[in-house]
Amino acid sequence: MADVVLKNVRKSFGRMKVIHGVDLDIRDGEFVVFVGPSGCGKSTLLRLIAGLEDITAGDLFIGGERVNDFVPAKRGIAMVFQSYALYPHMNVYDNMAFGLELAKSSKAEIDRKVREAARMLQIEHLLDRKPRQLSGGQRQRVAIGRAIVRDPKVFLFDEPLSNLDAALRVQTRIEITKLHNDTRATMIYVTHDQVEAMTLADRIVVLNSGRIEQVGTPLELYHRPANRFVAGFIGSPQMNFIECQVAGVGPNEVVVNLPGGSPLSVPVSPAEVQPGETVTLGVRPDHVRVTDRGPLTGRIELVEELGENHLLYVDVGQGHRLTVREPGDARHDVGSTVSLDLTREFCHLFDRSGEALPSRAGAVNPTPSSPDLTSAA
Repeated sequence: MADVVLKNVRKSFGRMKVIHGVDLDIRDGEFVVFVGPSGCGKSTLLRLIAGLEDITAGDLFIGGERVNDFVPAKRGIAMVFQSYALYPHMNVYDNMAFGLELAKSSKAEIDRKVREAARMLQIEHLLDRKPRQLSGGQRQRVAIGRAIVRDPKVFLFDEPLSNLDAALRVQTRIEITKLHNDTRATMIYVTHDQVEAMTLADRIVVLNSGRIEQVGTPLELYHRPANRFVAGFIGSPQMNFIECQVAGVGPNEVVVNLPGGSPLSVPVSPAEVQPGETVTLGVRPDHVRVTDRGPLTGRIELVEELGENHLLYVDVGQGHRLTVREPGDARHDVGSTVSLDLTREFCHLFDRSGEALPSRAGAVNPTPSSPDLTSAA
């Protein structure tokens, strides 16, 4: 397999600049996910790596070799698309074997590789079927198998699960994870679904408008987002944001006034903020709790029952609505008034430019605050 290195990679379509100087090192054997909203450039970046689009400026290295001018077939990559792109007149075996036949591989080698990939993906019993006889999940596994048999340096996945229903997405995510564990291949995966990113990736690359906002492990991005964009994109439900004024600054904390005037001390580095400035307080639904007496009071506008837990949407005034995750056995009525407390150690502050103030709360502790992804899966 191989590492993938991008150095100041740029892409323009005429006068329109879509990728703005991306620098990224993807290690050999790593599973990296590109994630971001529609139009952020994640698929374009993947196509630049694949050679399906020309790089306007910058350098791309695969396995230490500069490949800017290499055609896709010479880059040692295999790509799995959103559409399965299977040949309808061929059975599963022939679909998986076709690329090897074009490469003039021997019949014995083709048979060995196809059957080994089919065993790995648990589709051995489907080898004689045509694509029309397969479910969506089975077709996607065939497309993945077609990539496996080529023994590429790098696997590229372009939103491969978007055409599947929720149950099949979960099942296929598990199969892709197992494939990575079995092959230890370098994999680059594009998705707009942050749940897929969190559950699959060794590291996540968060893109916005053709630029990298942050690169890190799923829990690094979840617990320590670099800015408000990442904080709002990673995590389901989305992080709560409250506009506040700085009431005071200490050596290891910033005190802000919440809606209603109650103060809250947040353990972050004060950096350049000064009393009187406007900052944004961020806190995840998991770290807001209903209590007898808290610094915030609000009215419950909506309750979403999710079984093992439920979500409260609480209007706390001044145009702010907070999402609160409560245990499934808790009971709250729409229209009732509740008092809310915030777990200060897991609160974030963002300055006027949207950058996060460095946390002083110590090392990440995933136990009480790991993202609950089940409801979004």
